Amino acid sequence: YFLLANLSFIDLCLSTLTVPKMISDLYSGHKTISFKGCVTQIFILHILGGSEMVLLIAMALDRYVAICKPLHYLTVMSPQVCILFLSGAWSVGLIHSVVQLAFVVHLPFCGPNEIDSFYCDLPWFIKLACTDTYRMEFLVTANSGFISMVTLFLLIISYVFILATVWKRSSGGLAKALSTLSAHITVVVLFFGPCIFIYMWPSPTVPVDKFLAFLDVMITPILNPIIYTLRN
Repeated sequence: YFLLANLSFIDLCLSTLTVPKMISDLYSGHKTISFKGCVTQIFILHILGGSEMVLLIAMALDRYVAICKPLHYLTVMSPQVCILFLSGAWSVGLIHSVVQLAFVVHLPFCGPNEIDSFYCDLPWFIKLACTDTYRMEFLVTANSGFISMVTLFLLIISYVFILATVWKRSSGGLAKALSTLSAHITVVVLFFGPCIFIYMWPSPTVPVDKFLAFLDVMITPILNPIIYTLRN
């Protein structure tokens, strides 16, 4: 529950970062944000996103130990180990965010100033620069893509190890393992689905882009606690 509480905290921060401003803009008609405010939103957004990726790996390891090595659970997943995972998650998120902004913060912005989305994020922010941004978009996508794919790969490997270990012991245990993993797998799909489309899709249409942005910062953070609560 320590890891689950931190996942909920990240989701709460993610919604708090974007949703109040989005609602205010929709109802007031004053749909503006300062340059510094936009950069700050991007910076915090990527800290939270990077941290959540690492936290999902820690939660997958937690499930692996709970299912495959239950007698060693309290030893392996000690409070010290959980705190170490959490520190690593926030460190990776901070480094990821700093690297992302280092690519774009010094770009020249002299013309267009309209972001066609509910909040500031790098794919839309870069397009406002008054220069050729192809190389910059590639670097940003490569950075986000690298951490996303590595995280997803590690998660898939953990699922394979869990299911293979349980299957060798008993066929009946496989269904129980899948049931135990169902909440975590659902959260992973909800988190990585929009991320992959936003950062990897070369030319998304505006309605789809907005829907994915809305799903990423509002729907997914609301669903995560519900999914885990129902499972527990």
